[in-house]
Amino acid sequence: MKINTALILCAGYGKRLNPLTLDEPKPLLKINEITLLENCINLIESLGIKKVIINTFYLEEKIKNFIKMKKFNLDIKIINDGKVILNTGGGILNMINSSSDSDFLTLNPDTVWDKSYVDVIQNMEKFYFSSKIKNVLLVVNKNLSFDKKIKSDFNLIENKIKKDNQNDLIYTGCQIINKSLFEAYTVKNFSMSEVWNELISKNKLGGYESSEDFYHLTNLKVYEELLKNN
Repeated sequence: MKINTALILCAGYGKRLNPLTLDEPKPLLKINEITLLENCINLIESLGIKKVIINTFYLEEKIKNFIKMKKFNLDIKIINDGKVILNTGGGILNMINSSSDSDFLTLNPDTVWDKSYVDVIQNMEKFYFSSKIKNVLLVVNKNLSFDKKIKSDFNLIENKIKKDNQNDLIYTGCQIINKSLFEAYTVKNFSMSEVWNELISKNKLGGYESSEDFYHLTNLKVYEELLKNN
């Protein structure tokens, strides 16, 4: 079994990166002269996934124009959140409602993705299908994070996500989800963490640990430091 469709979350305001994001959506900010969004799409292509759904809301025309201009060699569909921004959970549900697939890879462009993630994501995909868990998060130890102030929210025991006193792990912004997770939800503004917390309470949230260095655009200060280091 294989994942055929990837989702990229591009609707947010990126307020912590103001003033840069006052007239440029966060996914179009650059590291090493490549936009965060292009990094995501390049990784998806390297994974052999052919279909991409991107959600937009804030400065959506800029993202649409970027996709049109780049002419990526993938089937890319852009879905607008609608009249109100839908947050991570609502945005994902709105995107998967436009697809006939059941399983999706989801990427947040806040993370600086590159091809070094291919192996770990492919291994996570194998774990997802073999374990029959409906949601697996790619996590990383806080020691591998460039941003040393980023909050670590999770612990991992036998590939199940916990929240306890350890909590040394950070969500990387990559997960695999099954459409059936959202049967009790409607398209509105809600956070994906609502789904996660419910799964954690039932010991059903899967986790897979990355050993890659983790670069994440938490805020303007971190972005400026990343630019100096790259």
